[in-house]
Amino acid sequence: MKKSGFAPVIDQNTEILILGSLPSDISIQKGEYYANPQNQFWRIIFSIYNKGVPVVDYKKKLDLLLKNKIGLWDVLTEAHRPGSLDSNIKQEVLNDFGILFIDYQKIRLLAFNGDKAFNLYVKKREGLPQKNLVRLTSSSSANTSKTVLQKVKEWGLFLK
Repeated sequence: MKKSGFAPVIDQNTEILILGSLPSDISIQKGEYYANPQNQFWRIIFSIYNKGVPVVDYKKKLDLLLKNKIGLWDVLTEAHRPGSLDSNIKQEVLNDFGILFIDYQKIRLLAFNGDKAFNLYVKKREGLPQKNLVRLTSSSSANTSKTVLQKVKEWGLFLK
C-alpha cells in the first residue's frame, strides 16, 4: 500500500532536524507525528525538554520542539509499505532535502530516529550538502535494545 509522509515541522530557527522513515499507520490516521501511544518519541522529548511532564495537545508538542530549535520530518515523502514496520518499506522516494537545506540554512545536525531512517538517507543523499549526522536508537516500542531511560540519555547528548 502506498503511503505518504507529512510536511516538515520546522521554522527559521531550526538547528536540529529529527528524521524518521515514514509515519506509522496510526500517525497517518491521526495526521500527527508519532501518534502511536506505544512509540516512546514524545516521552523522550518530554524528559529532555519538559522535565518529564507530558503535553497532550499536539500543537503544544510541536511548539515545544520548535522552541528548542528542533524540527521534525521523515526521510521519505512516500513509499509502499503494508502495515507500519520499517522492514516492509519498498519503492521509497526521498524527501527534497536540497530545497529544505536552502530554505532552512541553520540546520546543522540531522538526528535519525533509528537505523532505517539513517540507512535510507545515506543511501540516497548523493548531491546533498554535507551535514552532521547522528543515528539515534529508535523510539519505537518494537526496539527493546535499550530502556526508555537509556534512550533519553542517548538522545539528550545530541539534542541539548
